[in-house]
Amino acid sequence: MTFELGRRSGRTALLAGACGLALAFSASAQAQDAEAGEMAQPATDMPEAVASGNEIIVTATKRAQTLQDVPVAVSVTTAKTLEQAQIRDLKDLVSVVPSLRVTQLQSSANTNFIIRGFGNGANNAGIEPSVGVFVDGVYRSRSAAQIGDFPDVQRIEVLRGPQSTLFGKNASVGVISIVTDAPKFDFGGNVEASYGNYDALVLKGVVTGPVSEQLAVSLAGGLNKRDGYNEDLGTGNATNERDRWFVRGQALWEPNSQMRVRLIGDYSKIDELCCGVVNLRPSDATLAIRALGGQVNGPNEVYADRTYSNIDSTNDIKNWGFSGQVDYDLGPLTFTSISAYRRTDAATNQDSDFSSADLIGFNAQDQAIKTFTQELRVATNMDGPLNFLLGGYYFNENIRQTNQIGWGTQARGYADFIIRGLTQNTQSLPSLEATISGLTGTNYSGQFFAAGQKLDERYRLKNEAYSFFGQADFKLGDKITVTGGVNYTKDTKNFAAAADSSDVFANLDLVQIGGTALSRTFISTALGTTNPATIAAFAQANPAQFAALQTQAAGFAALNANLSTSAAAADANPLTVGNPLLALQRLQFLPPFLAVPNAVEPGRTSDDKFTYIVRVAYDLTDDINVYASYATGFKASSINLSRDSRPFPADRAALIANRLTVVNQTYGSRFAGPESSTVYEIGLKADWGLVTANLAAFDQRINGFQSNTFTGSGFVLANAGKQSVRGLEFEGTVKPAKGLQLNVGMTYLDPKYDSFVLSAVGDLSKTRPAGIPAISSTFGASYDHEFNSGHHLILRGDFHYESPVQIAEGLPGFLDGGTQVAIAAARPYRREVNELNASLSWVMPMGLELTVWGRNLTDARYLLSIFDTPAQPGSISGYTSQPRTYGVAARYRF
Repeated sequence: MTFELGRRSGRTALLAGACGLALAFSASAQAQDAEAGEMAQPATDMPEAVASGNEIIVTATKRAQTLQDVPVAVSVTTAKTLEQAQIRDLKDLVSVVPSLRVTQLQSSANTNFIIRGFGNGANNAGIEPSVGVFVDGVYRSRSAAQIGDFPDVQRIEVLRGPQSTLFGKNASVGVISIVTDAPKFDFGGNVEASYGNYDALVLKGVVTGPVSEQLAVSLAGGLNKRDGYNEDLGTGNATNERDRWFVRGQALWEPNSQMRVRLIGDYSKIDELCCGVVNLRPSDATLAIRALGGQVNGPNEVYADRTYSNIDSTNDIKNWGFSGQVDYDLGPLTFTSISAYRRTDAATNQDSDFSSADLIGFNAQDQAIKTFTQELRVATNMDGPLNFLLGGYYFNENIRQTNQIGWGTQARGYADFIIRGLTQNTQSLPSLEATISGLTGTNYSGQFFAAGQKLDERYRLKNEAYSFFGQADFKLGDKITVTGGVNYTKDTKNFAAAADSSDVFANLDLVQIGGTALSRTFISTALGTTNPATIAAFAQANPAQFAALQTQAAGFAALNANLSTSAAAADANPLTVGNPLLALQRLQFLPPFLAVPNAVEPGRTSDDKFTYIVRVAYDLTDDINVYASYATGFKASSINLSRDSRPFPADRAALIANRLTVVNQTYGSRFAGPESSTVYEIGLKADWGLVTANLAAFDQRINGFQSNTFTGSGFVLANAGKQSVRGLEFEGTVKPAKGLQLNVGMTYLDPKYDSFVLSAVGDLSKTRPAGIPAISSTFGASYDHEFNSGHHLILRGDFHYESPVQIAEGLPGFLDGGTQVAIAAARPYRREVNELNASLSWVMPMGLELTVWGRNLTDARYLLSIFDTPAQPGSISGYTSQPRTYGVAARYRF
């Protein structure tokens, strides 16, 4: 299924005309990186989200409007839905928002948010997310700061498509905006307790009330604990558990009718074992693990919820912060200031060989992220035809990170097994050490792959950005509203990376050492003997001839050393044929690292961009609104804060000239350049009371999409040339009878890599990106039966479906066979989602509610992601979805 949004010429003419009208009435509008907040009315003034359907109040355009009136593709999840569906955090939100995808990866601190098929940022702190997450107008820059329960949430808005004009550089493909209840001047609150399978225990609540006539406060908190659903047969513990708590305090001061001050402070803690990995395809390396007594699950046990590790993968994450929002009304103007400081500290460790053997002894990371933001803006709230917003925004973030990854106690035995296989049993680990000792004159006996040898990494990133913004709405008569908005952002990043490798084998230049071996073979072959005494006698008797042979051999070795170190290039060049060591390069997992900044690489990026939006909204009738818009988005350069940070190939000559290269120097990327997005969108919103319907059709494109692909030993960060997606989105509700509401949400996506020559598996141009289902849908129903006594019986259910899709385009670990082999290795692994969720609640007039609930009731399982297994060439691993969960809950409102 494909469609066209209209011919480009007509579309461009329409939007250009609208832009001219809008900008003519907003000449003073400049630019923005606004990370938060409301437009003409602050969040503290919002009514409670008690409405349903298109009557829900949202602030997607930073102005309080009903969902019916806001001309933006936005999905809204109310507190009522969150409670009845037992949605615990943002990962569960997928079941009610089809255009959103949330995937947890290798730790509790790594979550990817994807809207309309686009999104990244979880695996590397230097990569800015493409989907911005905001809580009460404050930007949460990294995923560890975004996971939490929802005890006092008023609503969650998911804005689809580029939102950079109103939300800045952190929203190039969409926004998730979480709005919590402000403190109230009437005493009240609620408390909830829930118990479920896997000994799941959730306690949470909120209390609010007045301190004086001008001051109200609230206090919310929660505890979430659950046993892991993956039994780790290696450690004897369970992984994928929950063990987290949080507390949030708020104060609302209203000294007069003109001023509102809202202060928020929060602290949360995660201390969990996560996340379990299963083996999908074994290899000869897997046989080596089993030969050492280690265990790996079989391919027929993917969903048996059993994993194997020799150490627990731990997550110790602290996240806290405070913010202050001040709103002051002066006639038709509202002045707003939002200041915020946040800090995240995350200490994690992982058994990264994903087996019960002690191969990789540790992979520990200690990360600290400090973020300060300041927004100032002025907005109008006039009855006339023109309303506008102007402001400025400042963003300052510092990231410090250390990593250590090293060999375990069984690494030598494992390496011996692999070396025998790679050399057709001509070498073992001890004989290899003896051979290289003889070739280099250094004693390496017992030094290769020794326990405790490691890579010690250190990273730093300072990101400073500022922006100016403006947006204006102009009404033409009673039915047409023209909107024009502009955002200018300047973003600067300074970064440093350094690492020390004590891995003896990884520090060897196998090309040079192999060349030495070949040169000796050259002399031996020329003389017809390998006997050192015979060769020495020849040299003494024929000094001139032997000197000529040495010159030839030295030249041969030098030519060999200058060749590409890749096995494919070596096979193609006769000068390296016979080098016995090139096949072992794939075992050099922890090579030396060229620190940055250096004399060639400044360790700095600087980007700036204008983004804008042009929109025309038209009220066809009192019940039907339509709109057409063109918007652009921007995300600044992302930095590769990992051991895979490598100089760009373009810097190779300069680095060699300055003698800055290290042994086994390879090239890749230090950072990915900025990505920019555009979207053409038309939409319709209809509210006939008993029936609502929201429809959006769009053509969205991203230039320079920042792709981050795991290779089995690291990550490849690169800009895709161009990626596009066309799609349709529909959300509707029907109320066929009293108390009964039916709802449906459907998303159709047709994505394509228009150009992606330098992907991690080769040229993917003109192919379909993996992981983006053609159809995502949610079908829901709720029935609220009220008894004469005032009691309510509420039945709710939803079914979430995603059509089958290939999970990954290819697997870089198979590139030795070429791009097609790497693509074919990933082809068998597909994902299809069929999740059924339901709840039954008894609500009593005195405030007590009892609920029975279940998520994924049919226990339908699928793979979240797949990747090349670290340290196991030819093996494939993956993460699995959560099994069926169910329980009971009691809530009391007062």
